[in-house]
Amino acid sequence: MASYKFRVLLDNENNEEIFRDILIHDQDNFESFYHEILDAFSFNGDQMASFYLSNENWDKGHEICLMDINYGDELIEEKSSVMSQTNINKMIENENQKIILVHDFMRMWIFLIELIEKIEEKISKPKVLLSVGIAPPEDSKSIDFVLDNENSSFDDEDEFSEEWDDEFGSEFEEGYDEEDYNKFNEEY
Repeated sequence: MASYKFRVLLDNENNEEIFRDILIHDQDNFESFYHEILDAFSFNGDQMASFYLSNENWDKGHEICLMDINYGDELIEEKSSVMSQTNINKMIENENQKIILVHDFMRMWIFLIELIEKIEEKISKPKVLLSVGIAPPEDSKSIDFVLDNENSSFDDEDEFSEEWDDEFGSEFEEGYDEEDYNKFNEEY
């Protein structure tokens, strides 16, 4: 029985060095690891999240989701794994395995995780071995919505209504009266 020592670096806007070294049993699952990471950075666990196996270039690979997002779709080529059903040791491909954790897809908190050591020690629960830097509050990142075009605006209803009337209004004001509708009903 062994344990893995991971370095978990929080990618932040200030480029400060904020990381935690976490020791976890190799047969523990990714959900347990996820909650230990959130606790170590004082984040809540009330958002969606996914781990991604990665390579030396930090490219996203296989996804390990908090919840099953496959919806039983048999046509999906590579199905995502589920954190609670996936043991960590089953996903470690090399001695310097890199993993990306995306927490809260609206605020996009990114954690860069690297396996730094395999230890022949059995532990009963995950633990933080080293804590460097103070994590910013979880709600400190703003949520930015980007609209597809400049005419799409939630604040400018009047302008939208005018544009609608100019473009489509005439199609709906053809001067139909009750008699026209009765003819339709008689035919069908």
